[in-house]
Amino acid sequence: MTEAAANQPVALTFTATDLDAIAKAQGLVALLAEGEAPKTPAARRLDRLTKGMVSRAMAGADWAKAKAGDSLTLAYPAGLMAEALMLVKLPRKATALEARKAGAAIGRALGPQGALVQCETHPQAAELSFGLALRAYDFSAHKSSQPPSRGPVALACSSPEAVAACAAPSAALAEGVFFTRDLVNEPANILTTDDFAARLAAMQELGLEVEILEEDDLKALGMRALLGVGQGSESPSKVVVMQWKGGPSDTAPFALVGKGVCFDTGGISIKPAGGMEEMTMDMGGAAVVAGVMRTLALRKAKANVVGLVGLVENMPDGRAQRPGDVVRSMKGDTIEVINTDAEGRLVLADVLWYTQERFKPSGMIDLATLTGAIIVALGHENTGVFSNDDALCNAFLAAAQAEGEGAWRMPMGEGYDAKLKSRVADIVNSCGRDGGSITAAHFLRRFVKDDMPWIHLDIAGTALLKTDSTLAPKGATGWGVMALNRLIRDRFEHKG
Repeated sequence: MTEAAANQPVALTFTATDLDAIAKAQGLVALLAEGEAPKTPAARRLDRLTKGMVSRAMAGADWAKAKAGDSLTLAYPAGLMAEALMLVKLPRKATALEARKAGAAIGRALGPQGALVQCETHPQAAELSFGLALRAYDFSAHKSSQPPSRGPVALACSSPEAVAACAAPSAALAEGVFFTRDLVNEPANILTTDDFAARLAAMQELGLEVEILEEDDLKALGMRALLGVGQGSESPSKVVVMQWKGGPSDTAPFALVGKGVCFDTGGISIKPAGGMEEMTMDMGGAAVVAGVMRTLALRKAKANVVGLVGLVENMPDGRAQRPGDVVRSMKGDTIEVINTDAEGRLVLADVLWYTQERFKPSGMIDLATLTGAIIVALGHENTGVFSNDDALCNAFLAAAQAEGEGAWRMPMGEGYDAKLKSRVADIVNSCGRDGGSITAAHFLRRFVKDDMPWIHLDIAGTALLKTDSTLAPKGATGWGVMALNRLIRDRFEHKG
């Protein structure tokens, strides 16, 4: 965990506890367990230096009400060089998520002076450092005046070498989350389909095999549904294939598929102007796939995983797709385009089918900022989860819960599927407002083979937030990278 973003590095080191360093630290954080008095040698020394400020704070009502991971800041503490002393409640039996929350409190407050975090023997130190790094992220690449750099963080603990070793996999995971956030935060005039593909191709340096399918390749494959979405844009449509081969050569890969609409105007069915600027995030599904693949490569995962993303731009133009057009998918099904703003499912239809035909995966998960309807149903707290396989779905939901990433399984059924019937083609691409996220999932289900375990994740409500969250500033969250990495680690990684 050496940096929080390419433009905002945070140096994080692990060191042995040094009682003499407490008084001299420019930025100081103390992790304290529950109770009304400091108990460890470092905490007691800190209390003596501050002439009892720590013990008085711990005996107060605010500390008593504080939950694990909550913080209390004391300004200009006596006996210290630090202008402020942050007290963070972290019980010794705190969960991993509580430790991350404690770290996030530090990352949120971290300034140019950095911090000495007095951790003592807390076993959650690695998780705390992970939360700190995630929350210290700041996307400011396009600001003329850069914010002050975050200062270095020293995490003082009783076994620094052991904590550093434990934190190493989290460093790879943090970089995958940052990669996803950077992609989602980028404006569409920077992150074109060409630029997106180039950033993915650069990951060959990490050991990924990366292949870019251009429009001529897609035409030859029969991906007319995907190509129809991008035909009104100057940016060429592409499919990028990323392969990580860390498992046995005779083991089928697990597949991740992402929607990568680099900007979505809605096409001829154009969106309202208000809020359209947020459609730079409509490639969020592809960004999560990219972040997971980066994490797997960095941590040398012992699994075979393939990630495919369909990159397009949906623009109104004289060549653009029209409502009422009929396109033929790679599978061969014909699709009546009722609404050109229901474009993501057209992209995914072809990429899902191609993934199965070429790689014959052991299972498949697609991610997309697919519908506004899922936000109406679940708000911004949970991703909508749709699946045809209980075992895979339950495993994913368990992974998401363990990582603190909200996810909720949504219903599917024949009544919803019947709404896809078209007067002039095999199916329609949009069924109206009622059950909109569910009928969209049923559309995708038409391009999943009967024996293929599959999950669809509608991340429209969780990919980008207008307010801060526990582990991220407002903007891109990187939702899904942690849950998918855990799912692959627990369920698909070779244990030998």
